[in-house]
Amino acid sequence: MQFVPFEEGIEVKGHAVKAVVDGFSHFAVLGSAYLLDEGIGTPTAQGLAHLELEGWYPQRSWLLCLQQIGKQVGDGLLMQIGMAIPRSVRLPESIRDIHSALKTVDVSYHLNHRKNGRPMLDLETGRMEEGIGHYGYEPVPRQRKIISLCETPYPCAFDHGVLTGMAQRYESSARVVHDETKPCRKWRGDRCTYVITW
Repeated sequence: MQFVPFEEGIEVKGHAVKAVVDGFSHFAVLGSAYLLDEGIGTPTAQGLAHLELEGWYPQRSWLLCLQQIGKQVGDGLLMQIGMAIPRSVRLPESIRDIHSALKTVDVSYHLNHRKNGRPMLDLETGRMEEGIGHYGYEPVPRQRKIISLCETPYPCAFDHGVLTGMAQRYESSARVVHDETKPCRKWRGDRCTYVITW
């Protein structure tokens, strides 16, 4: 099972947290149960977790929620939740193609987190706070290929889903493969490497 490191004082925007419910699709009540078990959201009469989309939730609770989903349901669902992220969060309007999409994953990631009540990315100055790791972007010259090194506290399968959802949103034939020859956070490595081709 993947180790879940986290830093105190970090919160995640409600838009991102909602991806758990979206990832469970027709079984939204089950997804909601995982959130509610970690104190995220408030229960509705229908058993769903009511989330304030513009609100903020402790990253630690969300990481524990994802860890339980991975342990009890598996990586397939964590990947689905990750794929729901690009549909759930606000993305920069400058995205036009797969390159600009994958280049801005790290920007969007930091915009949807805050530390000690302050955004982890200041759009005016471009200053990015450390504490949640990064999604890398390394295009391979003269090939339809991008390498992404992920050093986040999120589960490997979740990040695989985030990159897949983002890449396929702008290039339907995109394929994301976890490079099994490199270290993996699932086995206590400090990063995972994903190869995106189309």
